[in-house]
Amino acid sequence: MTEVRRTKLPGVGMLHTFYPEDGGKVGVVAHRSGANDLVMIDDPSNPDEAVKITLRLTEDEAHTLAELLGGTQITESLQALDQIPGLSIDWFTVDYDDAIAGKPLGKPADHGFVGVTVVAVVRGETTNPGPGIDFTVFPGDTLVVAGSPEKVAKTFAYFRTGTVPMTSAIPTAPAAQPES
Repeated sequence: MTEVRRTKLPGVGMLHTFYPEDGGKVGVVAHRSGANDLVMIDDPSNPDEAVKITLRLTEDEAHTLAELLGGTQITESLQALDQIPGLSIDWFTVDYDDAIAGKPLGKPADHGFVGVTVVAVVRGETTNPGPGIDFTVFPGDTLVVAGSPEKVAKTFAYFRTGTVPMTSAIPTAPAAQPES
């Protein structure tokens, strides 16, 4: 299978790119809105003179194109994941100054993040699925994390700072006063 590189586009969605054997570069921008842009670049090494083609597809059109290209099973699997209530799968790219850099991954539950899983660590061209607690994380690694959106965000904050984020106290309603 051809290697696909994924790049998070903050506020937009995700860019998926690969290089076909006959040259060029192909990408799909998966917008958060559900729209998809199919992008083809003839010569990515020379962006000023490269032929660029962009085609905007609706979600239904993208699904149809995927079926025509034989991607039905992948599309259905990803859609199934998107439909699981409360599940977030997100990517965390490790920087040099992040607290997790150069340290073993450990277990998120050991730091109070029950229900969060590091599904894989992508390092360069290699994917390490289901990394163990002793897997050392380095700058440039991308951690694929699954859990509730809130827990994933708190886990990312922990990876950055090394401290467990404080949970805000939930205010309680005052007790009802008996009527006299």
